[in-house]
Amino acid sequence: MNIFQKGTLVALRIALGWLYFWAGITSVLNANWSAAGYLNSAKLFPGLYHWLASPTLLPITNLVNQWGLTLLGASLILGLFVRWTTLAGVVIMALYYLALGFPHPNPHAFIVDEHIIYIATLLTLNALNAGRIWGLDSRFK
Repeated sequence: MNIFQKGTLVALRIALGWLYFWAGITSVLNANWSAAGYLNSAKLFPGLYHWLASPTLLPITNLVNQWGLTLLGASLILGLFVRWTTLAGVVIMALYYLALGFPHPNPHAFIVDEHIIYIATLLTLNALNAGRIWGLDSRFK
């Protein structure tokens, strides 16, 4: 891989990391934030999503969602544990996507929306072992 390819891959990793970090940290810092509305409006597998939004489970769901996004972002930015966190990110994005229903008609997309693009990007970062390119994963062989 040449330096341009490495630089482009690192830029992609950091940019996506910032997107996730910002989404997570802004929800952590917002005391009124909750996933309840999103979960309760799920179109596909409503039983699963309503269970995740149940009063006993919602605080845990919120915590996992908020800190999951924040840590996923930090991991990508730092290039640390990228192989593991990209897989966790795929699961999160798939859960977000499935809640919308399938196929999800979107004004800008049909079937392939931003969640699918995020999944593809995360899988690409995983396959190319992007954390080892100018990231902290290179310290752990």
